[in-house]
Amino acid sequence: MKNSFLGLELSLLGVGTYLGEPDSQTSAGYIEVIKKAQEFGINVIDTAIVYRYMQSERDIAQVLKQKPRDGFFISTKGGYVPYDAMSGMHPQEYIHKNFIKSGLVDASLNPYHSLNARFIDWCFNKSLENLGVKSIDVYFLHNPEEALSSLSRAEFLSQIRACFEYLEGKIKEGSLRFYGIATWRGLIAKESDSSHVDIFEVFKAAREVGGQDHGFRFVQLPYNVGMLDATTANSQRGKSILKACQELGLYVYTSASIFQGRVIGRLNNEFKKLMGTDSDAVASLRFVISTPGVGTALVGMSKLKHFEENVRVLEMGKLKPEEFRALMDV
Repeated sequence: MKNSFLGLELSLLGVGTYLGEPDSQTSAGYIEVIKKAQEFGINVIDTAIVYRYMQSERDIAQVLKQKPRDGFFISTKGGYVPYDAMSGMHPQEYIHKNFIKSGLVDASLNPYHSLNARFIDWCFNKSLENLGVKSIDVYFLHNPEEALSSLSRAEFLSQIRACFEYLEGKIKEGSLRFYGIATWRGLIAKESDSSHVDIFEVFKAAREVGGQDHGFRFVQLPYNVGMLDATTANSQRGKSILKACQELGLYVYTSASIFQGRVIGRLNNEFKKLMGTDSDAVASLRFVISTPGVGTALVGMSKLKHFEENVRVLEMGKLKPEEFRALMDV
């Protein structure tokens, strides 16, 4: 089963690559899972330059040496200051040399995160190199709400706009297809919260920069049975973020779709019965993919046994809309 979006066919389940140590055993697991996922029609693969000190991007590159590039829809992210474990340098030395000394990151504002478009350019090109690709499918600004700890709202939007101008340029040159924002608290926080990100303002910035055909089409946010704010909190001008994204025509990836494993052993039998399974993970995933407005549920999977359990949700498919509505009314 896949979702159709802008001429794309995107899998309901996607492989996330956040968890695990940057060691060869974890890498071998991710490589095996990603190759196996394709056999089940799963084409969405999500990563970030900071995941496992760049190793997750490089693991995807290993898969692409064996599998056709067009069989995958790959997203990565930039925003956090990365360290390259293969550099042979101490992390502080690496960061100072590449980012602080060069002026790409203003350590007086935030030494760990930046929306400086020049910094995003460095990260984007390094991700192309790590992934071994000529083009990235979706590039996310990674937790942009981090910048609000040191910038005014006006400065924040100015930097977002500059990043979008840069990413629109990458689309024109052919090294990028779409872009978006990947958030944690930003889109579900109350409007009065200092970390709140207004999706309508961000969308307006993209439209001002790129016109009606702008590339800002994707959003990533946390959502699972233990974190329901994306659908229950009216954090976006009186609407939930999922409803706002539907209104704006944005495709949503959910992160932490099984609460990074914390749902295991915590779901009651009645809920699992309603989901049609005895598996906590599968029940949680079926709930997520059945939620209106959700496009792809990302799950970190570096072990084949976890993949083989989670992929069962695709055989079951989504709940019927009336079944989901009844569940939420309970």
